[in-house]
Amino acid sequence: MVKITLRGLKETEEFGKRLGSLLKSGDIVSLMGDLGAGKTTLTKSIGKGLGVEDYITSPTFTLINEYKGKYWVYHFDVYRLEDINELDDLGFEEYFYSDGVSIIEWGDRIEKFLPQERINIKIEKGKELDDRIVTIYGKGKRLEELVKELNVN
Repeated sequence: MVKITLRGLKETEEFGKRLGSLLKSGDIVSLMGDLGAGKTTLTKSIGKGLGVEDYITSPTFTLINEYKGKYWVYHFDVYRLEDINELDDLGFEEYFYSDGVSIIEWGDRIEKFLPQERINIKIEKGKELDDRIVTIYGKGKRLEELVKELNVN
């Protein structure tokens, strides 16, 4: 587990771009945090790091948006998911086990559907208004590689 304090929006965006530039085909990123913690902001920055040129918006009412970058980026927002079985209707497994990168906001709500090997990122508000505390954890070799590549301890 790694904890990083990001001081302000600029550092959060820079972290997201760096993370996005390091993600690989098939990576799954599960984002967790309270409303307003910065999940969508981080997702937008990750997308930029992955080479997405389109404007990334939260798929709050559609549940998923797709973007083309270095890889396909599948952006889920499951906050408004009323019935967990709706995921089957989306064909979520096709996304999670594809060559794209899946980013799931509110991933903790569908944890039992997510592959065990994934990158979990919890975002919390810091002491200062724009500060964020990011905790990266999970299982698998890919997580270990990513933490090493990020150069964080």
